[in-house]
Amino acid sequence: MARFLVEKSGPLHGEVEISGSKNAVLPIMAAAILTDETCEIMDVPVLRDVDVMCKLLNSIGSETKANYEENIIEIQSKNIIAEEAPYELVKKMRASILVMGPLLARMGKAKISLPGGCAIGARPINLHLKGFQALGAEIVEGHGYVEATADKLVGCNVYLDFPSVGATENIMMAAVLAEGTTIVENVAEEPEIVDLANFLNKMGAKIKGAGTDTIKIEGVEKLHGTKHAVIPDRIETGTFMVAAAITRGNILLKNIVPDHVKPVIAKLKECGVIVEDGDDGMRVRGDIHPLISTDIKTLPYPGFPTDMQSQFMAFLTTVSGSSVVIETVFENRYMHIGELNRMGANIKIEGRSAIIQGDRALQGAQVISTDLRAGAALVLAGMMAEGTTEISEVYHIERGYSDFIEKFRALGANIRRIED
Repeated sequence: MARFLVEKSGPLHGEVEISGSKNAVLPIMAAAILTDETCEIMDVPVLRDVDVMCKLLNSIGSETKANYEENIIEIQSKNIIAEEAPYELVKKMRASILVMGPLLARMGKAKISLPGGCAIGARPINLHLKGFQALGAEIVEGHGYVEATADKLVGCNVYLDFPSVGATENIMMAAVLAEGTTIVENVAEEPEIVDLANFLNKMGAKIKGAGTDTIKIEGVEKLHGTKHAVIPDRIETGTFMVAAAITRGNILLKNIVPDHVKPVIAKLKECGVIVEDGDDGMRVRGDIHPLISTDIKTLPYPGFPTDMQSQFMAFLTTVSGSSVVIETVFENRYMHIGELNRMGANIKIEGRSAIIQGDRALQGAQVISTDLRAGAALVLAGMMAEGTTEISEVYHIERGYSDFIEKFRALGANIRRIED
């Protein structure tokens, strides 16, 4: 098993190029199932999850060609040979569920084991199934799997009880080949939804309203291949912004979309961090003013992202004053608190709130990366801690950050990866 060793690193300085979005590329790869022509996806991040998705697509008959040096993947799904995603791949990645909508639309049948991924909350798939049923699919649930079948999908009206990103994506992909018009209300509004809709529209779909709370899809008979560049990863962007802040550094971030990280920018500015957007990128400076506390509450987009909560909490342990963090999206996303407290943080949990006493002198410790973003938070904390921080279970981190070690080392971080 691999581990990260992190030493106190001092202020980080330099430039960092943000990779393509993990949460955008995975549904786009799944959407390539919808056509028998070749799709070329560019600006693909080099991640374990991308590799798992390639293997999953290959297992059902798609052909994938990955050129990671050029960050390009070609997918050709002319000969789909199976409508079932194998458990050994599904258990590694929750985004595996995203092949269900395209398979149902293309083949009339989709079967999948209940997905794995980070253990940050229940994240049931009932909203996905609700959408498939509304489109005319019959749902059968067995021991550890779910199956959807339909002779023909027909447009419908669907209201999501919660603006689930995955359900929005899955229903949208299923509906593009349905007969008639589908209207989905109370949908997720994340930039990754817009990127998927743009990709599908390039393939010949007719989707309007992506990025708002209502999406309208007019079904078409067939989709064709296309080329598409994935948007930059807003969570990687936010993580490096917080890295500049927590180390009191000065980092220029390139290949970013400032509108996608507005809540993170706002909260960093409240703490005294300088964030400046220019022609060459966005500069984040934590070395100008004394930094102070603030409160955050996670919400669906365009609110403060739950995927940035743990990194920001690590930062708040190092500033003056007390802060309150309220997690409203995932009920089990505080597992990193025990690990941060092992490093000398003072964080108490009260229901869905975490109370942080700031200005702590962190100490290196042996800690566990309980999920993807928690792992990133522990790396950031380790850069401010005296001594060595040893982080295990780092495969979580490598699922979601491309060239993680290399990018941080280029900025001056004292971090290395070791294998047992």
